[in-house]
Amino acid sequence: MPVITNIDDLKRIYERRVPRMFYDYAESGSWTEQTFRDNTNDFEKIRLRQRVAVDMAGRSTATQMIGQDVAMPVALAPVGLTGMQHADGEIKAARAAEAFGVPFTLSTMSINSIEDVAEATTKPFWFQLYTMKDEDYVRRLIQRAKDARCSALVITLDLQILGQRHKDLKNGLSAPPKLTPKTIANLMTKWSWGIEMLGAKRRNFGNIVGHVDGISDASSLGAWTAEQFDPSLDWGKIEKLMEMWGGKVILKGILDVEDAKMAAKVGADAIVVSNHGGRQLDGALSSIQMLPAIMDAVGDQVEVHLDSGIRSGQDILKAIALGAKGTMIGRAFVYGLGAMGQAGVTKALEVLHKELDTTMALCGEKTVHGLGRHNLLIPEDFGGRWMAD
Repeated sequence: MPVITNIDDLKRIYERRVPRMFYDYAESGSWTEQTFRDNTNDFEKIRLRQRVAVDMAGRSTATQMIGQDVAMPVALAPVGLTGMQHADGEIKAARAAEAFGVPFTLSTMSINSIEDVAEATTKPFWFQLYTMKDEDYVRRLIQRAKDARCSALVITLDLQILGQRHKDLKNGLSAPPKLTPKTIANLMTKWSWGIEMLGAKRRNFGNIVGHVDGISDASSLGAWTAEQFDPSLDWGKIEKLMEMWGGKVILKGILDVEDAKMAAKVGADAIVVSNHGGRQLDGALSSIQMLPAIMDAVGDQVEVHLDSGIRSGQDILKAIALGAKGTMIGRAFVYGLGAMGQAGVTKALEVLHKELDTTMALCGEKTVHGLGRHNLLIPEDFGGRWMAD
């Protein structure tokens, strides 16, 4: 195994190993990718306060997210097509998360199904729901998540309409990949990926195929999904989904103070400050830049998590120091999965944990609960002087 010291090391292996269309799917944003870039760049604007002569013995990164014990304040975010990054990708990522002691979130648009992941793991995982026009399908999907003993429902709010991602359109993204001269030429250079995919449990969307009438192949699936995201989703429908679920609910895709207030008002157990990794509204502010204002508005009313842009343990620390109770990682674990399967996800988590633990110590803190804005040096104009009516 090569020496892995940071997430970028995994990313380089991932790029070499995985077909271009799936690498581009993860490593891209919508339109000009401005928000995609800002998500990571804005973390770099926040600096850390070094403290010395503090007893650092007995440090712990352990905490809780929505009342669940976690080894560090991190959950694996829902990522569609994870099973195309590596054979049985969702299963392997879920197993790595379980062994490490952090939550795994299964996407509606996963390759391995809810039942596949439940069968392969021993502890409850979270399930992410996209709201579809087919209400019967949504009801059955929620029931399947209940039957699988999922411990939280993560409702994604920022994908009522699909943001345009130029690379996905140009690559003809599909699962399994369509065999065009361009994709065949690329797949021929990814033979290890191909051999493993031949033995995969599934190579299509496991939560949809076999659960919707008339969906039998990639073309019928593509036509169905293109029309199914519900543009009429509103707070009334969100409340009905929460009632239907009856358990803990996390609302993901909050990037505005007013939306955060509404999420708290409807009784969400947690919200995720997120811009979908820069894959939806290009030109929106980064998640980390919006976090302070959202914390000031609702931090005492609802548990706040942060997603989009995290590539290091220092990023995790900065989010927690700004008030978040937890974070979600997507690309960071996908790099590891695509690079080395389950072992790569474990390595990504180990890298993030070591960076978080070491940085916490050098900032003079023994626990994540002690972290706060006093650990940071924040530019005076970090929140931006934006005019909004």
